[in-house]
Amino acid sequence: MKSLIDHLSQYAAYHRDRRNIATHFVGIPMIVLAVAMLLSRPVLAMAGDVAITPALAVVLATAVFYLRLDVRFALFMTAFLLVCLWLGQRIAAAPTAVWLGWGVGLFVIGWVFQFVGHYYEGRKPAFVDDLVGLIVGPLFVAAEAAFAMGLRKEVQSAIEARVGPTLIRPPKAASMADATRQ
Repeated sequence: MKSLIDHLSQYAAYHRDRRNIATHFVGIPMIVLAVAMLLSRPVLAMAGDVAITPALAVVLATAVFYLRLDVRFALFMTAFLLVCLWLGQRIAAAPTAVWLGWGVGLFVIGWVFQFVGHYYEGRKPAFVDDLVGLIVGPLFVAAEAAFAMGLRKEVQSAIEARVGPTLIRPPKAASMADATRQ
């Protein structure tokens, strides 16, 4: 199994432009929340006050994946996923139009943010080449937040040793045009 550094480095290779990373701070949480909402129906069973839904299964499987990579990040990500699950289940209990409106709306807007970011990056999203990127994306945002707060410097250093530092660069189309003029 790949390590935390392996997964984050592979994902980071598609995300070196700071503007792209910034759009991910907005888009990825919106998508995660939307998925939690949309998968919170149907309720398959109840275990006391806990609704057993496809969303719960996805959260549990994802939390186990993160736990196998890194305990500290897994604890944060599990808390985030549980908040999304809680909110998702609250919205899923609303009338169908409200549930679908919020779920689909957040999902679409979140992806718009993603694709705007990848315009700046000049590169396709990581999940296009590896579907695991869909699970690593939220972890990448958490890692970038930790790095911005001065935490987990050893992880940041290991990633940057493999893929280089983040920067701001012109979109791919503009940089190609500039290169031909020179």
